[in-house]
Amino acid sequence: MEPQLWITDLFNRVLAGPVLGLLTLLRIHPNDPMHPITNFVAMQLVVFLALIVFFVIVRSGLSVESPSRLQHVMETIHGFVQDQSHEIIGHGSDRFTPFLIALGLFILGSNLIGMIPSLESPTANAAVPLGCAIVAFAYYHWQGIRAQGALGYAKHFMGPLPALALLMIPIEIISHLARVLSLTIRLYANIFAGDMVTLVFFSLVPIGVPVIFLGLHVGVSLLQAYIFVLLTTVYLSGAVSHGH
Repeated sequence: MEPQLWITDLFNRVLAGPVLGLLTLLRIHPNDPMHPITNFVAMQLVVFLALIVFFVIVRSGLSVESPSRLQHVMETIHGFVQDQSHEIIGHGSDRFTPFLIALGLFILGSNLIGMIPSLESPTANAAVPLGCAIVAFAYYHWQGIRAQGALGYAKHFMGPLPALALLMIPIEIISHLARVLSLTIRLYANIFAGDMVTLVFFSLVPIGVPVIFLGLHVGVSLLQAYIFVLLTTVYLSGAVSHGH
């Protein structure tokens, strides 16, 4: 059993009863009923709550005449994601921008929070990247069905010729499932490796040299969040495009 972080212990002290009741209702039996909340779940909650607070602060300070620095930052992020989505998806891409920004900020926050002493990155646990990948997978398929209808979207899996449908359907299904695996492994492997390298160098040389690896870890965290959002945008484009 992994040692609990102090924040995990705090969540278990406050929420263990309700969480255990919910898990029991779902017929899920945790290994330690007294501590049903694990480290990676607790860290996800921290990131989620931090983002809520961040969004509230930004929303409360919105101004046309004198925008704050946080507003400038969010406007820059929004404009970047919006422009990229428009280039990849085309007309109507604006409705996907809130989801893509929320997904990207959650992944980025989850990647970076492990740099805070006594905390860890939830994306260094394979379950979290898998969850993000499943959310992206479900979202782009749902948007494809909304855009084209169930029958119209099903034609995506049948190939260009009816005669090839029996061959193309299993290939397309495997291809889409492979996207979940690809998104999961790419994010998990990079963040896990980054955390391990930083931890090793901090234990060997606690001053000076680890700063370089912290900088690299920040760069990798930003890059992986961007790639995840970029690939999700590409998958959305294929799902909602009538000419796919």
